[in-house]
Amino acid sequence: MKLIIGIGNPGKDYEHTRHNIGFDAIDLYAKQNNISIWKEKFNGKYCETKINDEKIILLKPLSYVNLSGIVVKKFIDYYKINISDILVIVDDLDQDVGKYKLKENSSSGGHNGLKNIEQNLGTKNYKRFKIGISNNKLLDTKDYVLGKFNKEDRTKIDSVLEIACEVINDFCNFSFNKLMAKYNKK
Repeated sequence: MKLIIGIGNPGKDYEHTRHNIGFDAIDLYAKQNNISIWKEKFNGKYCETKINDEKIILLKPLSYVNLSGIVVKKFIDYYKINISDILVIVDDLDQDVGKYKLKENSSSGGHNGLKNIEQNLGTKNYKRFKIGISNNKLLDTKDYVLGKFNKEDRTKIDSVLEIACEVINDFCNFSFNKLMAKYNKK
């Protein structure tokens, strides 16, 4: 069983903001795969599917970004999912818009959602797909991440979200080293 987590904030006000890249990726994957039955449990919105006969849970924690780890931990414990079988899709201020990187066992990079996941799991050794949203040093970070993309950046992000859907499929088919070799560009 695999758990794919998209990090974001619930509610209309936050839809398609920079901080909601993870939610956008999960929503696109569900749409592309005609998954329309969503359930709620442990303060998370989730759906289930199968890839190569393996159960996959797509999860959007509804606890807001900074408390995502609480929801993730409850799902891991309830479904007895190995931490090596989770993938977190998250925004990354340190990469330019349109860039992305698969990582494991790395720091939170200051991202409060990743910090909370790390605290709740008791490890930083989990896999993540980090999508660049760039950073605007002229704005307060909170205002920036809760803002929306301009048209040009949205086009770049939409392309990366398509790649995120491919990553989700391949996460279920490849070793993580092979996945990184395929998607991480030098």
